[in-house]
Amino acid sequence: MTLRIDVTGTDGVARTGVVTTARGTFRTPCFMPVGTRASVRAVSSADLEDLGAEVVLANTYHLMLRPGAEVIENLGGLHGFMAWGGHVLTDSGGYQVFSLEPKVDDDGVTFRSTYDGTAQRLTPEDAVAVQEQLGADIQMVLDVCPPLPSPPEVVRTAVEWTAAWAARARKAHRREGQALFGIVQGGVDPTLRAESARRTVDIGFDGYGIGGLSVGESRAEMLDALDSCIGALPADRPRYLMGVGDPVGLVEAVARGVDMFDCVLPTRLARHGTVLTADGRLSLKNAASRDDGRPLDPSCVCPVCKRWSRGYLRHLLMTGEPGSARLVTIHNLSWILGLVERMRSAVEAGTLTTLRAELAATWRRSQQAPR
Repeated sequence: MTLRIDVTGTDGVARTGVVTTARGTFRTPCFMPVGTRASVRAVSSADLEDLGAEVVLANTYHLMLRPGAEVIENLGGLHGFMAWGGHVLTDSGGYQVFSLEPKVDDDGVTFRSTYDGTAQRLTPEDAVAVQEQLGADIQMVLDVCPPLPSPPEVVRTAVEWTAAWAARARKAHRREGQALFGIVQGGVDPTLRAESARRTVDIGFDGYGIGGLSVGESRAEMLDALDSCIGALPADRPRYLMGVGDPVGLVEAVARGVDMFDCVLPTRLARHGTVLTADGRLSLKNAASRDDGRPLDPSCVCPVCKRWSRGYLRHLLMTGEPGSARLVTIHNLSWILGLVERMRSAVEAGTLTTLRAELAATWRRSQQAPR
């Protein structure tokens, strides 16, 4: 094992702490901005440093195809390639591969490159080797992520392959100083979720991802699936809910003991002019923002809110200026990282229930009355 989590505060089963790796430390709960192609869209590594991001996620599938793992390895691994001194987590590429409807067999998956259509092959051992070349601090095993809803037999097969491939990945992993996380699957079936968690823990990993959620199921189904497996994950290892990043989803998962998250939501919304604020979502496309001299969020202390108005940022958006995506992305990432900091403080103070209620009310109201 190459990392540990030291819990520094609890509120029920919610917890805050510090993860120690071969590179250093990062705090939990932790939100990881998604840098699919070794870059978070519209911002730089320097921006992420200024915002206080501690871990960035990069995508193995895209990077193995372009520019190639060997190129990145020769340029200093992902940290040198990105000029990023923080932590990097790489996913296995499984989610992207399975979105392409690949041919799957016991040994691995065959698929076509989204870039040039060439045939590609990925096995659990290949996924480990590529991520070792990329040089991430944390890598994820190759898993099978079925779409939801799926027939029970499809979800069962995904659990079987995920467990078998996890064992192979564990055996293949050799890189010193790099952590390896297993992944729990099982759809929204509580029994399969619990089984997958037990089988993954029996193999033994540095941390545990909970995958295959936030892929079309309701929030209630997602949380029930989470409840059915998280208790089986060891308390001395980080727990990572993959692909969840909306405010209510974050706080509900933290309340259940999750430590790590990633999601494209803050950056994708920003590129389309949707802003995260203390009052919920704000759409800059709405005409009301045209003459609005207020900052995006009057309670926000990010550099964008300190300097530019809603009216100006709407102007950039409506005229297609690239500065709009950059500035709103900086704000949205600052806002979500600030929210995670509030969650840490609430856990330490024993007030997470209050924050959960506040976020639920705010975001329900925001969805009912678009701004």
